[in-house]
Amino acid sequence: MHARPDGRGGTALPVLEGEGPLALRRVRGTGDEAGVLLVGAMSAPLGGDHLGVTADVDTGARLRVGSAAATIALPGATGGEARYDVHLRVADGGELVWLPEPLISAAGSELSVTTRLDLAPGARLVFREEQVLGRAAEQPGRLSSRLTLRIGASVVLDQELACGPGTPGGWDGPAVLAGHRAVGQLLVVRPEFADHPVAPGVLGEGCTVVPLPGPAALVTAVARDGLVLRRTLDEALNRIESPARAVR
Repeated sequence: MHARPDGRGGTALPVLEGEGPLALRRVRGTGDEAGVLLVGAMSAPLGGDHLGVTADVDTGARLRVGSAAATIALPGATGGEARYDVHLRVADGGELVWLPEPLISAAGSELSVTTRLDLAPGARLVFREEQVLGRAAEQPGRLSSRLTLRIGASVVLDQELACGPGTPGGWDGPAVLAGHRAVGQLLVVRPEFADHPVAPGVLGEGCTVVPLPGPAALVTAVARDGLVLRRTLDEALNRIESPARAVR
């Protein structure tokens, strides 16, 4: 998908294409913002699948992306690892709000998620990632995810988490998830954070916020389930974006 100014004070989507298990639908935005919904056209990702999503936001464009339902990683008929690659690019003066529904790692599945965020120094971003380990009363599949944020020429964040059977020991221990079955993070990039960083601290049980180098802040949270995780991340976003937020 590609978002650019439409010349009338709004945002156009000259490229909005999807195929296979992912369909893209334009939905009503707010003001000058364009809205897109990711819709699952079939069960995916299954073992052996390779899915990809790209989004480009030009200078002066505003794009909000969500999804119609949770994404469920399932074991395929022939087994093997599935891949899901996301690449998001935002130019100076562009804004992207990326708020999909959770990714659920079902028992027996194997999925590797790679997300690359490439932002110009004057870009704005809200990015949410939520992962639920297993459906109700089941063990999780094997899930690995890597998230990289680059602002200009600098890599601001590059982190990886692996959970589930067959991953290195300790992922469920007290230093990592401590028995929680939902984990998520929120990245907020605002040019004004370069001069007034978000103050580090604890935002509730299992939730912390830290400023990143440059104009960015990272919220990380663990919770007993996806509903609690969503509520925690929503509250964190409200605090970060509040005009009365604390700064260093």
